[in-house]
Amino acid sequence: MFAVHRPTRPGPGARPAALPGRRRLLLVSLAVGALLAGACTRPADEGLPDPGVPAVASVAKSMDLAWPDEGQASVAVEGIGSLGTKGRQTPVPIASVTKVMTAYVILKDHPMKDGGSGASIVADQQAADEAFSSVESAAPVLAGRSYTQRELLEIMMVSSANNVARLLARWDAGGQKAFVAKMNRTAAALGMDRTTYTGVSGIESDTRSTAADQMKLARAAMKDPAFRAIVATPAVTPPGGVRLANTNKLLGRDGVIGLKTGSSTPAGGNLVWAATQKIGGTPRLVLGVVLGQRAGSVPVEGSAAARDASRALITSVREGLPAAVTRAAGPGG
Repeated sequence: MFAVHRPTRPGPGARPAALPGRRRLLLVSLAVGALLAGACTRPADEGLPDPGVPAVASVAKSMDLAWPDEGQASVAVEGIGSLGTKGRQTPVPIASVTKVMTAYVILKDHPMKDGGSGASIVADQQAADEAFSSVESAAPVLAGRSYTQRELLEIMMVSSANNVARLLARWDAGGQKAFVAKMNRTAAALGMDRTTYTGVSGIESDTRSTAADQMKLARAAMKDPAFRAIVATPAVTPPGGVRLANTNKLLGRDGVIGLKTGSSTPAGGNLVWAATQKIGGTPRLVLGVVLGQRAGSVPVEGSAAARDASRALITSVREGLPAAVTRAAGPGG
């Protein structure tokens, strides 16, 4: 408990004494808490600060973020809103980042309880045959074998398996074309007006989006506890299969708790990431999108560039955000 400080009343004309250090710190902490509480009065998917808390607008302006030198990027914080975007928001190939929408639509159509297994799905021969592809990312599944919905979503999101993405689309909508139509309708409903999906896996280079649009999707998807748990999975071992490590090598470091990688020669390296940072003692979700790193290069080079750019951006956000919020909440903030 804090000791109660009772200063003597100053005489006429006396200047008020400076606040004791502990009390000043307490008042700043309370101001930060009030600022964040007020910022949360709007739905999180709006991505905007509450108009009743004008000091929030100065948070992003006072931060020096390590934006990538190429491509495009976007960052937002739960309860605060957007910290800005970088780069021209022109639709570009997004490779396997596409699977964020695939998983989101599956979970909207077939909701899963947090920790639940979901529906039972039998793998077909097409998914089994595509597991041996030498030209795309795939994971082994056995024709005729039953998998849980969670197992297949984990395989798709953790190891970025294209064959499993198409299997889930056939299970949900009867075919990839019908499922893609659902993806585009969902994108339109989320306000992703610069996004076009042409497939469910991201192998198609004409599936295109922007960092700002993918941020809208990430904010919506991370509201689902099942989705959050799946993208936070470090590795998965399918029944009768081998251990598959998460393609997101930032997972588990610097507060990173997800989300999805994507790379190809046309797309370069892409990474949608989710991290946490305490502000005023309260953990806050930080979301970022980095697209178009080393576009035109081999996928391994693009992936490394997206990872490095994301790591630098995450570090600058986590180091600068608490102080920026404190400045915004303080006198003259």
